[in-house]
Amino acid sequence: MTSDVLTLVDGPLGRIRLNRPKAIHALTHAMCEAMSAALLAWRDDPAIEAVLIDHAEGRGFCAGGDVVALARSGTGDGKEAAAFFHAEYRLNHLLFTYPKPTIAIMDGITMGGGVGIALPCQVRIATENTRLAMPETGIGLFPDVGGGWYLSRLPGRVGQFMALTGARLDGAECKYLGLATHYVPQASLPELVERLSAAPARAAGAAGNFAGVPPTARIEQNLPNIARLFAGETLEEVIAALEADDGEWARTELATLRSKSPLSCKVSLRLLKEGAERASFADEMRAEYALASRVVRTHDFVEGVRALLIDKDNAPDWQPAVPEAVLDETVDDLFLDCPPGEEWTPFPETA
Repeated sequence: MTSDVLTLVDGPLGRIRLNRPKAIHALTHAMCEAMSAALLAWRDDPAIEAVLIDHAEGRGFCAGGDVVALARSGTGDGKEAAAFFHAEYRLNHLLFTYPKPTIAIMDGITMGGGVGIALPCQVRIATENTRLAMPETGIGLFPDVGGGWYLSRLPGRVGQFMALTGARLDGAECKYLGLATHYVPQASLPELVERLSAAPARAAGAAGNFAGVPPTARIEQNLPNIARLFAGETLEEVIAALEADDGEWARTELATLRSKSPLSCKVSLRLLKEGAERASFADEMRAEYALASRVVRTHDFVEGVRALLIDKDNAPDWQPAVPEAVLDETVDDLFLDCPPGEEWTPFPETA
């Protein structure tokens, strides 16, 4: 049986390669634990100078987490889903606090959980094939794996726009927004990896040597619209602003927004508002774990996964169906802290 995660040592470079191509390398609980085990072993190994994360074959870097398995758990007691989130968020936090240079090659689809393992890395390489998104509101979830931290720190209201609509960014847009540190043509990746294995401690310089000039970032021309139309603090205010604008861009984004779970959209806006104020990434992971453990058991998450990924009828029955019917109390309950003794905890020495 082929492992879903390949770990190898290439000279002074530790390599982690996602290897689940039929699922576009979507993360499982076991994959998260395997990646963490390698990172922990290399953290204190003086022979390893840096760590590179990419995918072994097939299209896409990582399509996210195995949400179908999470939804199955959510229809029961949710314990397996909570265990997955605990392991995944430990991996995210371990990467965020890692003491050695880390490099992620975001070639192809990079969504959800894939964003969670790429954005903590110090060197983040986008290509002409990169398609980065946090599309969770379309399945009744929210932009987790640190989304509340990363998206809330993007310029203007870009983070809110991405969280609500699930907008897909190409490699040039990722570089423009700082989500990627370098833009490297896919054809140059093999030579770049060879250079990294020779001198991994100088990863940023190596990536810079192979960087190309990205095309004009399409999102740049939409920044004024995003800042103006997604300025509202509430979902109802954002929708009202889009409805009042007669431009084609606003109409398109309004149609997209109306296809998302109203509950998830409200949860996402609140997560970003609170995430902007958090003092540490560990605090973000602790809050997202409590939230995810509850959201995974909601009707909208189970229904969203059914409609988009299981039956694929693309007709989710959101409950409530409109933002005005989502009670503040419902959202408040989802944001409660975990009971004592059930909280998320980081790996030792990474707190």
